[in-house]
Order: sequence, then structure tokens, then C-alpha cells
Amino acid sequence: MPRTSAHDSRTDHARRGRVPRTGPAGSPCAGPGLCVTLGAVPHAESEPPPIPDAELARRIAARPAGSATVEEAELYRRLAPRVRLYGLKHLRSEAAAADLVQHVLVLAIEKLRTGQVREPERIASFVLSTARLVARDFRRATARRHEDSALLAGVIETMPAAEAPPEPLDLDRLRRCLDALAERDRTVIVLSFYDERTSGQIARQLGLTEGNVRVIRHRALAQLHRCLELAPAGSWS
Repeated sequence: MPRTSAHDSRTDHARRGRVPRTGPAGSPCAGPGLCVTLGAVPHAESEPPPIPDAELARRIAARPAGSATVEEAELYRRLAPRVRLYGLKHLRSEAAAADLVQHVLVLAIEKLRTGQVREPERIASFVLSTARLVARDFRRATARRHEDSALLAGVIETMPAAEAPPEPLDLDRLRRCLDALAERDRTVIVLSFYDERTSGQIARQLGLTEGNVRVIRHRALAQLHRCLELAPAGSWS
């Protein structure tokens, strides 16, 4: 009977769709689990799941102020894109959105440090609520600056011409002089120079006659002029 070589045996197994298990250097396996053990490649350890935002917030709130710097930096990194998108949508300015991110997240982390966030696990909701309030204040401040600019331009136009150029007026001086006016006088000035309403429109809104509106405006402007002339630049500081 012809002898069968190991090569012929392996060839025969391959033809039948089976390959014998072999150990190092092609030697047959001593046992069913040995080849698996010898040829096994250890799996890389999976990274631990990221710490939830709520847990980061709890750690910041639980530790002494300023000691959870790693958690604070990570929380800032995660929440900054959300606040920025909110700022771009509602403030429509990249610079304003960047200011919003810094203002809101610094405030949120400071409140976590001092225990003023009642539910740290709801930090995302707290940050969004804070972003709404801060964005509203930003819009009001912007509107106030526009209003001041329009009022300043209107008041300057009504000031009598002088031989020497007048001192530059600033918005802070104008605001303080406006605040010194009586409420009705200030309303007439704002409606006249910011809303650009006519005497008739102001009269109907305030329940006055057009003559009363013109008198009030004239007297309010005279008071503003005196206030601005008597308050040199820097006197309000």
C-alpha cells in the first residue's frame, strides 16, 4: 500500500474544503484549543464611554471652587457649539455669538462652583435658559445704542450754531440728560427723534393737542441743550 505524505494529506483536506489545524512551524495542534491560543491576537481595549454632561456638572458642583478645572474645560468645550449656534440664530452676528458663548458659559461654571445651580444634572437646560436671557439683554443694549445714536443726531441738529465748534457730545452724557427730563417730555423727544413721528401722531398717542406736543418738545430740547452745555466731557465720570 503506497505511503501518503503529509503534503498529500493536507492537499486532500484542502480538496474536501477542510484545512487541518496546525501549530507553530506547521506542526499539528496538540489539542483543539491550542492553535487558537497560539495564534490569537488580543483585542484592543475599547475606550470608556464619555462622561455625561450631567456628571461633569455634578463633579464641578461637588468639588471646591476652581479645583475641577479638567471637568470645567470639558463642559465648556461641549456646550460652546450649542450656545454659539443659538447666538448666530438670534443675534445674527459671529462676534455677538462669540461674546454670548463666553458670557454664558463663564457664568454657568461660576454658578456651578458656588452651588447656585439647583439641579446640576440639568446643566444643558440651565445653559440654554441663561443664553436666552443674555441674548435678550444683548439685543436690548444694541437697540438702546441705536436709539441713543438717533437721538444724539436729532438733538445736535436742533442746537443753535456757535462761532466755536462745540465740544464733542457722547452718548453717556445724552442719556443722563434725557433721564433728567420729566417722563412726558422724554417720551415726546424719543417719539420725535427716534421714531420720527409727527406732532399729530404723537398728540394722538399721548392724548394731547399738536400745539401741546410742540411746546413740550421745544421746552424739552431747551432743557437738553442746557444740560449738555453745562456738562463738559468727562464731568459724568
